[in-house]
Amino acid sequence: MKIVKHSQVDPEIYSGLTFSEFKEVRRIIEDVKKNGDRAVKAYTLRYDGVALKNPRVEYSAFVEAKIRCRRETIRALKQAAANIGTFAERQLSQLRDFESEIEPGVFAGQRVVPIERVGVYVPGGNFPLISSLLMGVVPARTAGVEQIVVCTPPGPDGQVHPAILTAAAIAGVDEMYSIGGVQAVAVMAYGCESVNPVDKIVGPGNLYVTAAKKEVYGVVGIDFIAGPSEVLILADESADPGWIAADLLAQAEHDTAALPWLITPSAELARAVNREIDRQLPLLETRDIAARSIERNGRIILTESLDQAVAFANRKAPEHLELHLREPQTIAEKCRNFGSLFIGSAAAEVLGDYNSGLNHTLPTGRAARYTGGLSVLDFVKVQTTLRVTPRGFTGIGPGCRHMARLEGLTGHANAVNIRSKGIKK
Repeated sequence: MKIVKHSQVDPEIYSGLTFSEFKEVRRIIEDVKKNGDRAVKAYTLRYDGVALKNPRVEYSAFVEAKIRCRRETIRALKQAAANIGTFAERQLSQLRDFESEIEPGVFAGQRVVPIERVGVYVPGGNFPLISSLLMGVVPARTAGVEQIVVCTPPGPDGQVHPAILTAAAIAGVDEMYSIGGVQAVAVMAYGCESVNPVDKIVGPGNLYVTAAKKEVYGVVGIDFIAGPSEVLILADESADPGWIAADLLAQAEHDTAALPWLITPSAELARAVNREIDRQLPLLETRDIAARSIERNGRIILTESLDQAVAFANRKAPEHLELHLREPQTIAEKCRNFGSLFIGSAAAEVLGDYNSGLNHTLPTGRAARYTGGLSVLDFVKVQTTLRVTPRGFTGIGPGCRHMARLEGLTGHANAVNIRSKGIKK
């Protein structure tokens, strides 16, 4: 990895997505809106090489998939789902319905209401991304979403991978469709003969899927726009270079656009980590992808102090921030901008990807400055209520009328005046 000085790297350079593909994405979305199932089947044949008959996955497929899955796989899926659910329940417990008397006779409140119908996109590819399914479905189910829909591309044989089907059954999916890509986002947003539209779409995807989510935002809600995956490891001389190298390579194997970064005041650690990368990289089955990511995007950034490294991390606002430090808890209190924070060298980022309970759908491209990752809170609406007694109206009505007149909204002021006369009677 390239070793560079702190002054040579700008942490505020945007590392997210650009959407030159919007024209093609819009064309596919419009085609699906107009032609429904016919368009979906045509694009599935073109991009996945599969001639769909019925995109909906039937119950028998889930039963068969569970039989085909190894017991070890089922145990791992159940453990991950349970931990994700436990964490989601704890998050949800922070939100409660309430009504509070703001001043005499004025009662303001909130209601926490689940979204009715949610779509979860699960990427396809060479391997089943079962973790992405769990990260989207389990918090939605915990939140009380009534209908959870999953779309995922079919495999070369036209079937959904058994591990994905088993994960869907464990997590509690209501409907699953073997539809991928832009057309999946389009049918979840607008519906077609086979699929009813949803209220919100969540889940990661490639550049085209992400562009499609951005395009349909407003028609439906989305979680956020996520770009290439990132890790920033903040370390001092006490850190284990082998552990750091392993974590950087784990991030690098996601894809060639991933950003594996290390920041440290220790030049000795920087050199040791590079030696470990050279030793470990050839052992990976994904070494071709990881090597290109390391070469293109990998950085080891040298700072003059640990405080300077922390300041850099806060400006970078990485998706994943690991602390390999002698006193990680002390430094953790100074970290403000990150998707997820991994405190101490034992808290490997890969644990957050799978079964620790954290959600791995996180903000990238410095979006962690203003938002957090996907959570149970994305699947509920916080709605406000107002209840006012005559006494309460008498207390706040005049101020409301005055502000309305200042803004030139005489109709607003009139709504207060009419009620004032009635309340006086």
